[in-house]
Amino acid sequence: MDASTATRPLRFAIRRPVLHAGGMSGLPLSVDKLAQLEQRMRALGVQENDLEETFVRSGGAGGQKVNKSSSCVMLLHRPTGLRVKSQTTRHQAMNRFLARRLLLDKIERMRKGHVEAERARIEKVRRQKQKRSSRAKQRMLADKARHSEKKRLRGAVTTD
Repeated sequence: MDASTATRPLRFAIRRPVLHAGGMSGLPLSVDKLAQLEQRMRALGVQENDLEETFVRSGGAGGQKVNKSSSCVMLLHRPTGLRVKSQTTRHQAMNRFLARRLLLDKIERMRKGHVEAERARIEKVRRQKQKRSSRAKQRMLADKARHSEKKRLRGAVTTD
């Protein structure tokens, strides 16, 4: 290896593109929206270098476009460990914007203490969907039978 090749930068360096209006490849993202996103990031103390961004192939609708290109964006916020995934659109640039917005929403909820409430809500839904035990089902049916008997006895008295 000679001196000229030692000082040359690597050809295959991995670069994470910077989010800006010019890099959005003609998508309908206004400069105002991007400015609002940057302002919100500053307000929450989130910096671009805290984010680890990976691109994977999307699933679902979109056909050949999502099957051949890595348009799904996964963001990891290293300081908090929060992870989001956005594959709403077929455009990688739009998904990058949406993923950042989702991440900021998640960070905001976490800081406001809504994480526990959200976790409790999810747990409640999980319990509701869970199949009843046979003992609980027997108890429920016995209560129903008792209730129906009570209702039947309230009916009109017949003399036969």
